[in-house]
Amino acid sequence: MTRLSPGDAAPDFDLPTDDGGKVHLADLRGGKVIVYFYPAAMTPGCTKQACDFTDSLDSLKAHGYTVVGISPDKPEKLAKFRERDGLTITLASDADRSVMQAYGAYGEKKLYGKLVEGVIRSTFVVGEDGRIEVAQYNVKATGHVAKLRRDLGLDA
Repeated sequence: MTRLSPGDAAPDFDLPTDDGGKVHLADLRGGKVIVYFYPAAMTPGCTKQACDFTDSLDSLKAHGYTVVGISPDKPEKLAKFRERDGLTITLASDADRSVMQAYGAYGEKKLYGKLVEGVIRSTFVVGEDGRIEVAQYNVKATGHVAKLRRDLGLDA
């Protein structure tokens, strides 16, 4: 598994979203994009993280950021997730995990002390030029958005 580093070209993607549309990274070029990968919609940690991004979305947009959350869940489940929790961020489905693999966000990880294969909770900031500015792997669901905001020099 290859991990991305600042300066690397961000792997492009074209994924279905919860609202029946698509999100294509190339269409967002010229703006800054926060792409984060999470294991499963409607689980406690993933819900906390998605709600934190939603709560920060207006401020992030004011600083020029778009947020895209990607999981292996089907668009139908993502739509339920959005509705249940009032999410306003873009939710995309990577059912075959190919985008996660391209970002190094899928592979071997420790879960409750055991090695398993799965989604590695990760966050990337893609700059206006399509290059990775920030690559964070194995992030914590709780408190991550506040830490990311600090890392980006944004007001908490």
